[in-house]
Amino acid sequence: MNLIAAPARLSTSEADFEARFQARLHWSGETDAAIEQRVAEILADVRQRGDAAVLDYTARFDGLQASSLKDLELTQAELKAAFDALPAVQREALQAAAQRVRSYHEAQKKASGESWSYRDADGTLLGQKVTPLDRVGIYVPGGKAAYPSSVLMNAIPAHVAGVGEIIMVVPTPRGEKNPLVLAAAYVAGVTRAFTIGGAQAVAALAYGTQTVPKVDKITGPGNAYVASAKKHVFGQVGIDMIAGPSEILVLADGTTPADWVAMDLFSQAEHDELAQSILLCPDATYIEAVQREIDRLLPTMPRAEIIAKSLTGRGALIHTRSMEEACDISNRIAPEHLEVSSREPHKWEPLLKHAGAIFLGAYTSESLGDYCAGPNHVLPTSGTARFSSPLGVYDFQKRSSLIEVSEAGAQTLGQIASVLAHGEGLQAHARAAEMRLKDAKK
Repeated sequence: MNLIAAPARLSTSEADFEARFQARLHWSGETDAAIEQRVAEILADVRQRGDAAVLDYTARFDGLQASSLKDLELTQAELKAAFDALPAVQREALQAAAQRVRSYHEAQKKASGESWSYRDADGTLLGQKVTPLDRVGIYVPGGKAAYPSSVLMNAIPAHVAGVGEIIMVVPTPRGEKNPLVLAAAYVAGVTRAFTIGGAQAVAALAYGTQTVPKVDKITGPGNAYVASAKKHVFGQVGIDMIAGPSEILVLADGTTPADWVAMDLFSQAEHDELAQSILLCPDATYIEAVQREIDRLLPTMPRAEIIAKSLTGRGALIHTRSMEEACDISNRIAPEHLEVSSREPHKWEPLLKHAGAIFLGAYTSESLGDYCAGPNHVLPTSGTARFSSPLGVYDFQKRSSLIEVSEAGAQTLGQIASVLAHGEGLQAHARAAEMRLKDAKK
């Protein structure tokens, strides 16, 4: 098969750049109406029938027959057995990655996840109490591919945050269990795990069934049905984000080997046809070199057809007037993954405001962040990095305000609150504050 990967060739100096640029970026995050309707039916059914509905849908969609949902629960012994049965090199890699992810999130917890308080001069105590969620659900994709790295990235920060129970759901079509996923669940400290997936798994976690416990929050990516289900149950439970197709933007000054950058573009394109890979570079000759490497390397890739469709349909090689302009365009895109493939990455990093994760320097491939660098690989997509953050310890904690007003403090605060409450027409609010004033009887 003679595959061709033809990313759009754009230049910021061309008159039609803006229109072509916007057209290349456009991706509709709207869920198909038929999917929305089907998901709503599945959620309602699981909420009403519990285990029985989950079993029916698991048999229908995954071809996995079971008489009881308990039969689809993975025991801790099974998880450990999967870990023990791995080749030594895989066990060591899994443990090394888990340790780096854990170390990063431990540092994150120390920096931003502790309770604090202080006292005013009048003795009033003000502060914040940080507590972990009681129980969370993590969705791990299965089917076309298996993602042990997703287990680590979702379960470990929850564990570090102090979450009491971590419930994992993972589809296993036709009963095919991936040993690395099970082993990752063991390494990451998953409490309970069920071989169920799709909208029915999200419903089971959100509402609880006779066997699957109700959780407080659901995290982890999935297909369109999973994304739609998470949107539907938000409010009943918390969710992390609604993930779109994977993205990479490479900001290059032309000093990195062109084949490295071509492969970095492939690393996201191979996820699926809707993934987006973009190169921004002020060196036209270098862009040509990257295209030549794309043509040379594509036939060697096992997922060449997917890569070709992704690059042709949504990829772009953009010639900019300068690195400064490239940084400005990057901020407009707000990519999930941003590689600064430059000899002086720290020169450009201060200009970059919006990205899920920033990878600095030629040796920092995005794939290292996906597996073992330490920071979380669950990142905002589709431009939402403008207002969203990577998954982290803070997603598995909640904050309660602490207020202890002293008698002296009540004299000052009570008068302020009284004036404002009367102004809002809420007399009971005002009277509650006024009763605590020393001259209240007067």
